[in-house]
Amino acid sequence: MRRVLSTAAALLCVLALGTACGDDDDPGGSTEVTTIEVTVDGDSVTPAGDRIEVEVGQPVDLVVSADGPGEIHVHSEPEQEFEYTGGGAPETFELQIDRPGVVEIESHTLEALIVSLEVK
Repeated sequence: MRRVLSTAAALLCVLALGTACGDDDDPGGSTEVTTIEVTVDGDSVTPAGDRIEVEVGQPVDLVVSADGPGEIHVHSEPEQEFEYTGGGAPETFELQIDRPGVVEIESHTLEALIVSLEVK
């Protein structure tokens, strides 16, 4: 019985160390976030139609600075919408795309393309 407990304790220690260290291909055990700075000023938005490459499942942060309220629409599956208040501090919206393809992100308020995500 003592040998079984010792073996179990050793196995738990090895598992705990392996989990805490992450793997060598992904230091820290997390995926890099792609940040897209979006500025809405009057009737214009930047970026304006840029194409940005991301990996399937890679986190994307839309950091929106706007002079008034509005809405961003992400043509993903399922579709996503984010409302921003504008006039204050930048607002961050997090998303992930789980399928390869091209996903357009547009301003519903301005009816303008912000970016196209090329998901690989």
